Amino acid sequence: MLLSRRRLLAAALSLPLLPRRAAATTAAANFPAGFLWGASTSAAQIEGAASEDGRGPSIWDAFARQPGKIADGGTPAVACDHYHRWREDIALMRRLGLTAYRFSISWSRVIPAGTGAANAKGWDFYDRLVDGLLATGITPMPCLFHWDLPLALHERGGWMSRDSAGWFADYAVAAARRLGDRVPYWLMLNEPSVMAIFGYGLAAHAPGLGGGAPACLAALHHQNLAQGTALKALRAERPAAKLGTVLSLQPVVADSARAADGAAAIRWDAVWNRVALDGVMRGAIPGILVPEMAKLVRPDDLAIIRQPLDLLGVNYYSKMTVRAQPGALFDTGWGRPRAARFTAMGWPVQPEGLLDILMELKALYGNPPVMITENGAAYDDRLGPDGEVADPTRIAFLGDHLRALRRALAAGCNVRGYLVWSLMDNFEWQAGYTRRFGLAYVDYASERRIPKASFHWYGAVMRGERPI
Repeated sequence: MLLSRRRLLAAALSLPLLPRRAAATTAAANFPAGFLWGASTSAAQIEGAASEDGRGPSIWDAFARQPGKIADGGTPAVACDHYHRWREDIALMRRLGLTAYRFSISWSRVIPAGTGAANAKGWDFYDRLVDGLLATGITPMPCLFHWDLPLALHERGGWMSRDSAGWFADYAVAAARRLGDRVPYWLMLNEPSVMAIFGYGLAAHAPGLGGGAPACLAALHHQNLAQGTALKALRAERPAAKLGTVLSLQPVVADSARAADGAAAIRWDAVWNRVALDGVMRGAIPGILVPEMAKLVRPDDLAIIRQPLDLLGVNYYSKMTVRAQPGALFDTGWGRPRAARFTAMGWPVQPEGLLDILMELKALYGNPPVMITENGAAYDDRLGPDGEVADPTRIAFLGDHLRALRRALAAGCNVRGYLVWSLMDNFEWQAGYTRRFGLAYVDYASERRIPKASFHWYGAVMRGERPI
């Protein structure tokens, strides 16, 4: 009898052949059949191997080398060493019981200059990763861009250049040609508004441009244009693939009843939420930003940007409380969140905001198919003397948000799955290694992964062994 593809993959990759699971667990109470349970990571935050096997530098490699940019002076050069430990990490996912895994592809690993010659060893890594996931019964959900633009493209203008639309579409097609026979889902961009605000408008993230509102809006528009161009190209390349993108959507509330704070909330909502969301869903620019974006938008741009999505990825962490602050980006500053609890990032715990976002998508955007692609919290986790990591605050956070999600489902919101951020502790951007979001604790000295209490809790929830 011929061996199945799954058995061949497992044997070739030296992975244990574990019992096949159903395509998606339905054990967790009050979640629909086919609901996907998973976790998310990104290449720059976990892979490491920054200069190995032909990988080119990214903007985060360059940014992290600048003194004072990263809280603890850390860099993503080694991170969680996932590039070498991917088999161990797939075993960790299988132990947890995931049915889906969202990761990102490092553009500079597979096309070091961003355009032109491909790096065979880079693509080989993602071949192994995808095959390993499939052999273990986990659905791969690659995201093409999670903030780590090839440095070579930044030096050619990066997201400030309209040429970025063609660069990204060519890269997307190359990825689909290499992996598309095995990958059912493709996600385009991760949080384009966050990239534009903190990396281009401000200087807190790579590339650290600090160009104010004009740079922020240019980076946002060009990411939208690149996304639309890539979606159209991938539809032609892989008609059966399910295509989507990932947005950070957060309700924006005014700090006070003052008219100025209300106006600031409208402006910030337009930049943070609406440029990306209204672009792909409606082919529109928020009215309040039309005068500022008029010179960026050419006649056919909005038709290119508006593309049908099979899946809208939603990253949710909290609401955003803002106030008027003349001279700040878009004349908007941070207000005082109304919350009883805060995470180690200083973010308020507001699970009701997740319900608000999902109900808004249902009411105003046609109830699109949604995947919660990131939801999680950083806390000051410590390895105990017993070798265990107790994180009851994270368990409470996740439980609160899953209950909010369950309410949204009961109200008819079209949610297809939930992915925790993150599978493991990792390089947390400008915070370096000082913040831990993972279900698994990473001892960076040894790179040992240690499942936290939340890891075991989440697995039990997915199996229906623990009520939410």
